[in-house]
Amino acid sequence: MTSQLHALCWDAHDPARLASFWAGLLGWESTDDSGGGVAILPNDDTGFRIRFLATHEPKTRMNQMHFDLTSTSLDDQQQTVARALELGGRHFDVGQGPEVRHVVLADPEGNEFCVIESDNKFLAECGFVGALASDGSQEVGYFWSAALDWPLVWDQDQETAIRSPHGGPKITWGGPPFAPKTGKNRLHYDLAPDGDQQTEVDRLVSLGAKRIDPTHGEPGSVAMADPDGNEFCVMAPR
Repeated sequence: MTSQLHALCWDAHDPARLASFWAGLLGWESTDDSGGGVAILPNDDTGFRIRFLATHEPKTRMNQMHFDLTSTSLDDQQQTVARALELGGRHFDVGQGPEVRHVVLADPEGNEFCVIESDNKFLAECGFVGALASDGSQEVGYFWSAALDWPLVWDQDQETAIRSPHGGPKITWGGPPFAPKTGKNRLHYDLAPDGDQQTEVDRLVSLGAKRIDPTHGEPGSVAMADPDGNEFCVMAPR
């Protein structure tokens, strides 16, 4: 038994505004969300939706994960950057030097993302959403590989990456040093179990996860944390 990655959930001060930005940038369609927010649905092989859920909590640090968007040429990279700026994004300084060829941006609420150069070989087989680049340990990469039954496609120098056998983006973890975790992450995964919810929760615990304060999740879901302490939810079967 495993879980499917159903959604990437995003805390937002203005869910509709943020959904509009990302739908416009990715070319996805918006739809109502059962949790009271807004969702956007992929039109490619990304494999999961993005849910924008209302929060009053301020953003106080860089996110634990961010999108790496791919390019097919320098002109294509520049067009993606221009489209992001037109939609309300902005350039963002994370200490990158002038020699860096990818472009670091932030969405209207300050969530970081990158537009990657066209000759990046690591993301060459991925679609426009090339990767969810995450701050995290080698251990957490192993955990998510087992949790989702996605094979490791990179495991070197404590850096790991996994990818669905069906394609879509990679999920990567950069290894040490780690940024300190202070408070709840603004992004988390919703997992849809293939079978009984409690059986899947028990399996994830056996892999190194733990149950956490249920107020972190929605009614019917089980709030959990991975071995690095990153929150995620196991949904009730549908």
